Amino acid sequence: MSDLNSLCNRAVWFDIPVSDLDRSVEFYKTVLNIEIEVIDSDGFKFAVLEHDKGNGGCLVPNQSEITSNRGIMVYLNVDGRIRDAVEKVAQNGGKIIQMTHSIGPHGFRAIILDSEGNRLVLHSETEA
Repeated sequence: MSDLNSLCNRAVWFDIPVSDLDRSVEFYKTVLNIEIEVIDSDGFKFAVLEHDKGNGGCLVPNQSEITSNRGIMVYLNVDGRIRDAVEKVAQNGGKIIQMTHSIGPHGFRAIILDSEGNRLVLHSETEA
């Protein structure tokens, strides 16, 4: 994530599921007129959209996520209070899909459904 993420930024990242990484890199690179870096991490390839001047996201090969009830994952900022935020999900009509877990040097996330059934990600730089 970027140092530009602050308490004022609600959406801090997004993952766009794709079926063909090379094709989608070319599409977004051309349409958005930006640089995209393809990364191979332990045999898993994904692509990070240029984001040096703001919040960003990546293209993630995952055919099973390309459906009407899944799709783009928007990361919402709950920095420094992810445990509290996750605790409040079910209390307010939501559902926890994946409990808080590390995403390496990028902090921590929990995948949830909101009270309306929308899939979202809660993100924090710390596990607190």
